[in-house]
Amino acid sequence: MSRIRIDAVLVQAVIAGALSFAHLHDLAAAAGQDGWKAWAYPVSVDLLLVAAWRRMRTTADNRAAWAWFVIALAASLGANVATAGLLDLGDVPAWLRILVAGWPALAFLGGTLLVHSPAAAPTEPQPVTAATLPAPSEPEPAPDVTVERTPEPAPELPPAPAPEEAAAPAPAPVSAPAAAVPPALLDHARKLADTHQATTGSRIDSATLRARLGVPAPLADAITAQLT
Repeated sequence: MSRIRIDAVLVQAVIAGALSFAHLHDLAAAAGQDGWKAWAYPVSVDLLLVAAWRRMRTTADNRAAWAWFVIALAASLGANVATAGLLDLGDVPAWLRILVAGWPALAFLGGTLLVHSPAAAPTEPQPVTAATLPAPSEPEPAPDVTVERTPEPAPELPPAPAPEEAAAPAPAPVSAPAAAVPPALLDHARKLADTHQATTGSRIDSATLRARLGVPAPLADAITAQLT
């Protein structure tokens, strides 16, 4: 179950409203407004205050709302001050009786103007038509400009190379030196070559010798060249 939260500002507003309500009632009763009429005066003042405040919050041009808010506030404060001992409620002056008697009409006028005053209508954008668009300006004629073309000199060709400067022939590729073959490996290779020739009737090639000996290809080629 949610707990009710007591707001100090709300309590203060209730106390101030109750005191102001009582002071207005007492002043109206002292001015000759007895019975239910004395209770209607504080209601009228508070309603005018609320109407003026709402108008100020919802309208940009709130000068009239401020004026009626000040009038209702002056009536409430005046009643509070008058009933604080500064005025003899048993002998109310004539001008105050006239003011209290004329308050209902004044409050009705203010409330009517605040509630039924027309709000400022928003301005609607006007449609753009061809008639409202500015006429396009005519382009200014371009000035006559004569361009003179000057002959450009022919590019100079590089001189022909001399016969001595002809490209020299590319050097012959230098063959890589044959790999050195150890004598023991060469003897073993000869034995394999003789066995291969006796078995197959043909000389052993480099690929077969490489497979038999398990040596790199350059070394197998060098061995095969020495076996021939």
